[in-house]
Amino acid sequence: MPQHPDGEHRLPVAPAGAATPPPPPRPGLSYSAPAPIEAIPPTPRSITWARYLWFFSIVAGLAVLGGTFLTRTSHLERLRTVVEEMAPGGDADAVTTSAGIVFWGSGSALLLLIVLQAAFMGAASGRRGWARWLLAPLLAAQVAVMAVARAFLVPEGDAGNYVLLLWGAQVLLGFVGLLALLMPSAGRWFKTRRNRP
Repeated sequence: MPQHPDGEHRLPVAPAGAATPPPPPRPGLSYSAPAPIEAIPPTPRSITWARYLWFFSIVAGLAVLGGTFLTRTSHLERLRTVVEEMAPGGDADAVTTSAGIVFWGSGSALLLLIVLQAAFMGAASGRRGWARWLLAPLLAAQVAVMAVARAFLVPEGDAGNYVLLLWGAQVLLGFVGLLALLMPSAGRWFKTRRNRP
């Protein structure tokens, strides 16, 4: 940029008759307004606690299923005895098949409930309020399945006491986590997503 003798900087002046460059083109008209930026509200403590409680509830349930799977041979042997007592004189293959159906059916039902609870808790963490209402019947169904599976999956002795202790912890943690999802602060958090523009 040329400097004037008095020390000031001045823009160069185009000589007379020189063509001036055209101004830059203006942007076209926009017929759509930009999408508003959604303000994500802070996660309340009740939701944070619910996540932790359901996480440990699911871990307790998976621990029972993992231990049951690792000791499946002893469970199947015990179930064969139970089936033979219920239907004496039955075919050995039929007894083995019945014991396997009872064992794997009970474990699969519990695993399915745990997977559904994890899925609905994930949906609730994504601010979908309908998911928390489905956790209540799932928890009730879990208690019912545990009551039936207790005769098939709970061994005798100290190992059975550990299974019952983990099952009790699973149900208790899930119930308290469900209560946390029903707190007023959690309800307001879910409504912010439902009422967003």
